[in-house]
Amino acid sequence: YDGVNVSGERARVGDHVIVSGTVGDHGVAILSHRQGLAFETTLESDSANLHPLIERMVQCNGGALRILRDPTRGGLATVGHELHRATGLSVVFDGPAVPVRDPVHSVCEMLGYDPLYLACEGRVVAVVAEEDADRLLSAWRKLPEGAEAACVGELVKGRERVILVTELGGERILEELEDDPLPRIC
Repeated sequence: YDGVNVSGERARVGDHVIVSGTVGDHGVAILSHRQGLAFETTLESDSANLHPLIERMVQCNGGALRILRDPTRGGLATVGHELHRATGLSVVFDGPAVPVRDPVHSVCEMLGYDPLYLACEGRVVAVVAEEDADRLLSAWRKLPEGAEAACVGELVKGRERVILVTELGGERILEELEDDPLPRIC
């Protein structure tokens, strides 16, 4: 796209991290299928065409878009580490703001997985200027693929970590994955 330049060098303190929808769906759907696990709820992959989301983002935020990432391998937490490396800034995720479906959360609790580290096949993570975050969220939420988009964090200076602020206000360091929690999916 003309006029769109995504690069870690463009990131600024206070930029917001936005995810286009719920996280962990694809990883849990594949895990349950591979292991032959049956649940009373339907677990579906989030696999989706990202073109409408990208097109809408460029239309409303092209010049303000700083970074764009795909959370397929290693999920949102791994994207946090990619952002940290690309920008030199810390990433602070707001745990309660991260959209995770109840069935995904339940399966992860039962099996000992963290949805923040699971594959998201039909999601995109964008870093945008603080003043443009609401505009992008509104634009994405008008699309079926972005109906559950959320602002999940921001870039900060001086922490040198990827951090999750919990619903109780505590902080948890999100370590970088050494191994993928699930063998290669696709």
